Amino acid sequence: MANQGKAYGMSARVAAKIEGKRDPEVEDRCRQFIEHLTGEKVTSAKFEDDLKNGVVICKLINALHPGGVPKIETSNMPFKQRVNIENFIEACKAYGLKEQEVFGVNDLFEAKNVPQFTQCIVALGRRAQNDPSYDGPILGPKQSEANKREFTEEQMQAGKHIHSLQMGSNKGASQSGQSFGLGRQIQTKTD
Repeated sequence: MANQGKAYGMSARVAAKIEGKRDPEVEDRCRQFIEHLTGEKVTSAKFEDDLKNGVVICKLINALHPGGVPKIETSNMPFKQRVNIENFIEACKAYGLKEQEVFGVNDLFEAKNVPQFTQCIVALGRRAQNDPSYDGPILGPKQSEANKREFTEEQMQAGKHIHSLQMGSNKGASQSGQSFGLGRQIQTKTD
């Protein structure tokens, strides 16, 4: 992290695009969500600076999913901090988050993709709303529930008799009159 120089070319464009996805309002709601559940203050202007050691986010997942991270490392050594973040990610998956809802360690530790980290916190808030014992702040939309439908055998059989044009038509379109695919017509002049 300390040895990285300024990005140029494509790397700079990618970094600028990721930075452009940051939403200060969503980050502020995530900050409030974290502070409420952990009791820890996140005071840095860039909230990822206070969270990159992994201690606060491990406390967050333990507040939602007790025992999710059994041992939180408090060392200032980078590899111990990275272990905290990895443990947080695994605890999020155990709590019910999907693979695409979590982030990579470098997304937070090196602030490579903070919007992905923010998305993970919002997903945690959405998932927490499904717990009957949860009474904390609402973060993100409520997770949808399954709407399973059951059809009788008679209804299933009736569906087999629907003609395909009843489902939609091509409104009389055809391929007549199309001229692509013909060979090139070259006329030669003879004297």
